[in-house]
Amino acid sequence: MKLVIAVVHEKDQRHVQDSLLESAFQFTNVASTGGFLREGNVTLLIGVDEDQVEQAIDVIRESCQTREQYVNVMPPTMEPVGTVIPSPVKVLVGGAIVFVLDVERFEKI
Repeated sequence: MKLVIAVVHEKDQRHVQDSLLESAFQFTNVASTGGFLREGNVTLLIGVDEDQVEQAIDVIRESCQTREQYVNVMPPTMEPVGTVIPSPVKVLVGGAIVFVLDVERFEKI
């Protein structure tokens, strides 16, 4: 048994969840927030048999995408207002981060 943990951007959440359900994967949805941009994410906990791991990852991969977004990044030091005007920085957002963990014990109660 494996636990697939997928952290998915909120804009991809609905499509990923619908695709997982269509592929007969059950999951638990946990709301989460990203650390860098502090944007909304969803963390999906998906329990699968070992031979289903690649299929679950493929469903996630096909259901979400990365996209470019411009963000204003504040400098690490707080200089007086007006001395530094941050320029927007292009970053990639979206997609998913996937972890696969061994499950030592599983019980459905």
